[in-house]
Amino acid sequence: MIYIKNLLKNLGDFSLEDINLDVQDGEYFVLLGPTGAGKSVLIECIAGLHKPEKGEIWINGRNATGLTPEEREVSYVPQDYALFPFLTVKENIEFGMKIKKYSKFEINQGLKKMVNLLEIENITHRNPSTLSGGESQRVAVARALAVKPKLLLLDEPLSALDPRTKQALWIELKRIHRELKVTTIHVTHNFEEAISLGDRIGVMNEGKIVQIGTPDEIFRKPKSMFVAEFVGADNLFKGICTSKIEDETSRVSINGVSMDVFAAAKKDGECYVSIRPEDIVLSKEICKCYVDMNMLKGKITEIQDKGILIKVVVDAGIQLSVLLTRRACLEKELSKGDSVYVIFKAMDVHLF
Repeated sequence: MIYIKNLLKNLGDFSLEDINLDVQDGEYFVLLGPTGAGKSVLIECIAGLHKPEKGEIWINGRNATGLTPEEREVSYVPQDYALFPFLTVKENIEFGMKIKKYSKFEINQGLKKMVNLLEIENITHRNPSTLSGGESQRVAVARALAVKPKLLLLDEPLSALDPRTKQALWIELKRIHRELKVTTIHVTHNFEEAISLGDRIGVMNEGKIVQIGTPDEIFRKPKSMFVAEFVGADNLFKGICTSKIEDETSRVSINGVSMDVFAAAKKDGECYVSIRPEDIVLSKEICKCYVDMNMLKGKITEIQDKGILIKVVVDAGIQLSVLLTRRACLEKELSKGDSVYVIFKAMDVHLF
């Protein structure tokens, strides 16, 4: 559906460099990265608002690199929604259909469908200035979808909303995507938003796409320290891959602490190690460990209340963060200073 090859866009002090991207028909693809990574510039190139110095953009089997925004059959929702202030909600939704010279019947049908789909029947008479952030977002999406685009581009559509409204609209956007199956590229700097919405995620940094994968791959198998830190990995270490135990198992040493890891392809030498805190089990008693398990003895140095979850920090020669449910923490009767065993599977140790 969307194919981008060797894209270069120079904006003086910033540039997109050698962007290659393939988004499948009907996919919900999220561009994720910090402010200034180039996400909005990339989506504006796809929309036709920037002309690249090099490379190609293909949309629905057609080379769109030299096409105007109107010729691309793309709907673009900018960060500020860009609703027309002197038109009602109804007139905003109808606007694109009128520009494309839809018949009166088609406009009425399109309006009815979008109003029902976005559940905004009771606000069609209002002006944008009277709408809440969530209502404005729904109207902007309705206007974008009314013209039946081949591609929907959403640039930080939820960034200005409060957390509760934002989470409600994640559900709405996913529902709408399931119903219409329109190919969507969604820009955000919010990792939780990305994993809630995306079929796949492309992580950007400094004008480059540094990793593409499913939410689980990005979350559990980062390919660089930048991605690992950006997705909130707590247990990140620099280590040395010292030896192979079996065909699929290697041994890693971190500051003298050894652990087993499934890493058949990893050669000996320096590496980075990541262990998700929710993959670690705590026990006050020594446990029988199987070949694919690691067990380290340590002492609890900190217990942090995170609301639903409790974060327990253990010094086991290396500092490990562990996430437990409140109930599990109470049942184990954990306190600062307790001696404990941290247990985790070799397959849950990720090397990169």
